[in-house]
Amino acid sequence: MPQHVQPSPPPLHPVPSPVRTAPLAPPAPGPSPSGPPLPRRIVFLARRDLGNPAAGGSELLVDKIADGLTAHGHDVTLLCGGPAPKLSAPREQGGTPVERSYRVISAGGDAGHFLRAPRELPRRVGDCDLLVEVCNGMPYLAPLWHRGPTLCLVNHVHTDLWGMRYPRPAARLGRRLEHWALAGTHRRNLMVAVSGSTAAALHTLGVDRDRIRLVHNGVEEPGRLAPKAPEPLFVAMGRLVEYKRIDLLLRLWERVRPVTGGRLVIVGDGPERARLTALAGPDVTFTGRISEHRKHQLLCSAWLLLHPSLVEGWGLVVMEAAARRTPAVGFDIPGLRDSVEHGVTGLLARGESAFAAHWCTLALSSRRRETFALAAEQRAAHFRWSHTVADFRAVAAEAFLTAPPGR
Repeated sequence: MPQHVQPSPPPLHPVPSPVRTAPLAPPAPGPSPSGPPLPRRIVFLARRDLGNPAAGGSELLVDKIADGLTAHGHDVTLLCGGPAPKLSAPREQGGTPVERSYRVISAGGDAGHFLRAPRELPRRVGDCDLLVEVCNGMPYLAPLWHRGPTLCLVNHVHTDLWGMRYPRPAARLGRRLEHWALAGTHRRNLMVAVSGSTAAALHTLGVDRDRIRLVHNGVEEPGRLAPKAPEPLFVAMGRLVEYKRIDLLLRLWERVRPVTGGRLVIVGDGPERARLTALAGPDVTFTGRISEHRKHQLLCSAWLLLHPSLVEGWGLVVMEAAARRTPAVGFDIPGLRDSVEHGVTGLLARGESAFAAHWCTLALSSRRRETFALAAEQRAAHFRWSHTVADFRAVAAEAFLTAPPGR
């Protein structure tokens, strides 16, 4: 069951704790076993569909939840920005066609759909039992214009990212708008956080602890694992944008490479790719977007996953790598503190020099690397998409059945 959160900053050193806890007390109301699932009609309001070239972890999470809800009998629609295929049309996930089980409706362009969503929801979708606003930075402010049960899903709070992407006046406005939306407009609604770090950030903004529910990301069963590469192979994977800090990784590679040797493979695409390619030194390969099969092969054969991101809600690729016995090296930041168990499934660094030292240490110690790899695989086994869907269904039922009158 999803957890009532009492968020506190997790320590750097590992603390044994169960991944899935006892049911809520009192337990959240669930769907009736004899009747149709409640809420039956669920609409997700999100910036992108998984088929969008700029899609990332948030889009994958929504897709997995929506697909799982549909399998349980819910009628699910995604209203988003950008182009959207028709119901059951195939979408691309890393270049691999996947059948869609839920509706996807475009409300307009990447920016314009934020303004058009209040009109497009009743016109294109109609009534719904529950609206799920996926708030990733720019909010929809759904409680101001939607009358009905509403749930807010948050991957991470963008406080530090506004200044990286926009000039100071716009960044200040964006931060205030996001904070007001989360702590103000949704003050009567339940909030879903994907990690303890996100829950703590929400509480810092003023969201009451008793309104936060924790629903972890899942990971697919990896299937048969391929052997590790005979020579050092290091992989970084994600959208090539500023806050992922691949440029920092390339600078550190120049310090690490003479010590470890091997290759650095960077998977993904994005607006930073041309600049990063120009910065890359020897033994660096950029693959662009790859198929799920190729991703599986790379994560299996990699010695380490490198994750130099500035902020994450969770870090989906960390658990994808862990399921394939690949430990991670990252920074001690929100999100990665949740997905990487420091000193057990990987190492977290407080600075650039520590990151390079951790990288070298694990690359040169096969025994420690293998110990971390087995622990990572065991931990990843606790995180499955079926758990994510079950936990989200419980929160959705709670939001529907306990919505304030008039909502």
